[in-house]
Amino acid sequence: NTLSSGSLSVLNTNLATLSSSRRDRFRADHIGYIFQQFNLLPYLNVIDNVLLPCQFSKVRRDRVTPNASKAELLSQATTLLERLHLPTNLHSRPVSELSIGQQQRVAAARALIGHPALVIADEPTSALDHDNRMAFIELLMEQANQANATLIFVSHDPTLESLFDRTINLPEINQSSDMEALA
Repeated sequence: NTLSSGSLSVLNTNLATLSSSRRDRFRADHIGYIFQQFNLLPYLNVIDNVLLPCQFSKVRRDRVTPNASKAELLSQATTLLERLHLPTNLHSRPVSELSIGQQQRVAAARALIGHPALVIADEPTSALDHDNRMAFIELLMEQANQANATLIFVSHDPTLESLFDRTINLPEINQSSDMEALA
């Protein structure tokens, strides 16, 4: 979708002025996503799923290490997965063989690799029980902080609000006539 009026700035870039291909490049370079359904590629193993953003974005690849070698990328992916408590023996397995919680951690590692400035997580804990949900959120926040990334976490669960520095409820945005008040 394109804007019919106004502007949309993310990370000091007006997305409305970018061509479609430049918006795609901007997203690949600067935004990590954790989709509600994870959107992992089932025919790839864990490591290859995590490394996908580095295949699409030289910027993300170079944030691992400038002109990163395959070994350096592999090391970064392995480190992220270990920090997210995914056992090393699962790293070469197809993601289709993992539990939902394990797939979720792979999706988080994929979103975080290459230190994107913005991480958007869409209902990433909806399939988890309370204890696993809290542990995952703590790990995600820790990793986002280490990457110095802004985390936007979308959830329908109001019990999670207290875990975040700032919360915005969509009904408030929809009723607001002045979007500037939310900044």
